[in-house]
Parts: sequence; C-alpha cells; structure tokens
Amino acid sequence: METASFPTKELRLHLVTWNVGTASPPPDVTSLLQLNSVSPTTDMYVIGLQEVNSKITNFLSDLAFDDPWSIFFMTVLSPLGYIKLSSVRMQGLLLLIFVKHVHLPFIRDIHTHYTRTGLYGYWGNKGGVSVRMSLFGHTICFMNCHLPAHIENTEQRLDDFEKILEMQFEGENVPSPLDHEVLFWFGDLNFRIADYGIHFVRESINNKRFNLLWEKDQLNMAKKNEPFLKEFKEGPLQFKPTYKFDLYSEVYDTSEKKRKPAWTDRILWKVKNLSEVASKEGEFPEEENLISVTLNNYVSHMSYGISDHKPVTGTFKLEMKPLVSDPLVMLNPEGEWSAEHDVLIRYSAVPEFPSSSWDWIGLFQVTFRHMKDYVTYAWVEDDEISSNRHSKQVYMSASEIPKAGGEFLLCYYSNNLQSIAGISEPFQIQPSRTPVEKDLPEEGSSWLQKPDNPESSGDSEQRKGI
Repeated sequence: METASFPTKELRLHLVTWNVGTASPPPDVTSLLQLNSVSPTTDMYVIGLQEVNSKITNFLSDLAFDDPWSIFFMTVLSPLGYIKLSSVRMQGLLLLIFVKHVHLPFIRDIHTHYTRTGLYGYWGNKGGVSVRMSLFGHTICFMNCHLPAHIENTEQRLDDFEKILEMQFEGENVPSPLDHEVLFWFGDLNFRIADYGIHFVRESINNKRFNLLWEKDQLNMAKKNEPFLKEFKEGPLQFKPTYKFDLYSEVYDTSEKKRKPAWTDRILWKVKNLSEVASKEGEFPEEENLISVTLNNYVSHMSYGISDHKPVTGTFKLEMKPLVSDPLVMLNPEGEWSAEHDVLIRYSAVPEFPSSSWDWIGLFQVTFRHMKDYVTYAWVEDDEISSNRHSKQVYMSASEIPKAGGEFLLCYYSNNLQSIAGISEPFQIQPSRTPVEKDLPEEGSSWLQKPDNPESSGDSEQRKGI
C-alpha cells in the first residue's frame, strides 16, 4: 500500500495530570477538559490521576467495578461521543483513555502495564501505569507516574523512572516504551526547586517571574545531565507551581511544614528519532516526517481545590501520515430496523482480516461508555444466515431489540485483535407499536429462528474477550 498517497491526518490530544489526594470528583470539569473551547474538537482524552482513593477495601472493590473517577469521566464524556478505550489502575494510580467513536477502527494492539516502585517494588503506592497502542499504524505510549517525594530524593526519582522505562508490555513484537514513535510521560513526578529558599521562591511566584526558578527545577537540571532524559521535551513552565496548596484555596501551604512550592505535576513527550524510524519502515525518505507532535497549550487549573495539587493539562496536535486508512471491517444495518421484527446486519472484511469464531457484533446506544456497554450482540458465526464472496449477513432477534427504539450504532469486535475492527454510522431503531410490557414476541411472530443464546453458555464474557 502506497502510504505517501494518504493525506496527512491531524489529531488533537488533551492530556490531564492531577494528584487528587484521595478526594472524590469535583462537581464540574468543564474547564479542565476544555469542553467549552472554541478550538477544534478533541480526538482523544488521556487522563492520569495519582492518589485516587486506594484504601484496601476500595481497591478490592474497584478491581471488580469501575472506580468513582472512571465512572465520573465516563458520565461526562460518553454523551459527547467518547468511549473509554482503555484504563489501567495500580492502587492510587489511574490512567484513562477516551476516544471519539470515529477513530475506533484505526486503534489496534492496545496493551496496558503497571510497574511498582514503592517499598522496593512490593507496594504500588509509587510507580507507573502505561497504555500503548497503534494509532493509524503509528505506535504511541502513555505513562502516568507517581515518583518519590521530598527534595532530597532526586536520584531515587530518576532511578525509579529508569526502572519504569525498562518495563515490557506482554505480547509478541510489542515495542518497549522508548521504542514507540511517540512517548508521553506525565504525572506527579515530584521534582522540586533546589537551592532557593521559600521566601525567594514565593516572591518570584507572586511577581510572576517564573523564569527565575526554572534553572533550579530538579527536572530541568536532570534533563541537562541524564542521557535518557535529553530527548524528552516540555512546554515552558509559565504557570504557578502546582504544589502545595491549602485545600479549596489558591494559597500555598500555611501548615507548620510550609512546603516550598514546586512544579511537581508535569507533562513531557518524546518523538522517536525520525531517521531511525524511516530506515526501519523502509517506505519513507529520511527527511520526511512520519509523525510530529506540537504542543498547543500547557497550563494549570487553579480553580480546582479538592487536593493540595492543582491539575495540569497539555493540549497537543499530532500530525501523521496514516499507515492505516481503511477499517478492517465495514458494517451497517440492513433496511429499516424496528423493535417489531428480527433484523439483519451486513458486513464485509478485508481479505487479510484475522477473523475468529469468537468475533461478535454489538448493538450500542450512541452514548455508550465502553466495550462492555452493549445492549445486545450477535456472534458472527453462530448468527450468520448468508455469505458470499463480498459480504455476510448476521441477524438479531426482535426479542433483543430495545422496544423503545432510539439512536444506536453497531461495532464489530475482533477477538484476535482485542479491539473494535469496524463501526457503523449511527442509525434509528423504530419503537415497538405494542405495549412495552409485552417483552417477548408471540410464538411464530419471529421470521427467523435464533440459535441458542450464547449468554446461556455461561462463558459469553470470556468468549467475547473483554
């Protein structure tokens, strides 16, 4: 496939890092997520939290159920057309990724990982959580870290981050973090301002002369001296240090400890050496960019006071030449769908698509939150009724279609790829004309017979691979 013929694609990413200090979500995150912005629509939200409430009882229950912060962000973003693509949690560390529906078929090879560094690696109060993926054929990795505290622990912070960078995602041929084309590193990195006393630091902040403090920021100093940090970039620190504040205020620490203000909460990124990528791909001349990252906005959000840290956001533009331009599966509803009768789905896959008997097609409300949030589903093999060289038909029983109707879409889930391989345009289902109480069709009213419901086998969740 001649990649150079594809137009350059631009994606807008909005990254959040916030040490929430075990607090519950705030009433509103409109400004944090720039939901009222006149800028182009965000394509992907990447939200890294630290110190999410991680009491043992909460942590154990959160393994089975989504934690309050995940539910909160899903509630905010799903009505706007975002699905929770992936999440990974390690005690107080949480990384959430939300993406617009339209991009789902072009995001593949999603893997998560966590690395403990607290208490010699046995306790997960410090460390990193990571998500990697292939985005339009390009490899991207996100790392949310919480590194050791206190001004004297710079070396420990650097050692811990090196350890996190050395982790390996499970799976064959999955690159390590530094081998991704783009690596985002963010979190409560806990680097402090060295040498200067608290009065000089606070005076510089009050006069908005942040540049006086930059050269003594421990992370800035480390980037000059540590080879493994030199390729990481960061926007200018043109906002007040985000730690440590009295709760529900913009006043720096008035407790007995009177912590010195510091830029503990940071967002950095690294783009892999372009000539190295080009030579590996073998498709691009060395001078041509495969992917570029532009920082549009790097700010703190002072109005949020639930913890002693202020959240920081970075808004980025990713420009890339797509290596993947078509979905692996095209699918759509056949004819008009109604809760009155059985319905048909038609789909076609590209020749190289690695289909599986465990693949399924889900019916989702347009405001669905994540891949398990389906209304019903059909197995692509068990529920197939016709097949030819170009396409296949699968059916769903009228008994499973929501009687109230509404706006829905279809997603094809690939078990081998562990991701959505195709998504339909939104479409309407006509409501049933019979009273909603009559949930089951009368005998003989269904014009297609459905095989045994896979839910009854007891292993449907396992089969669906989610």
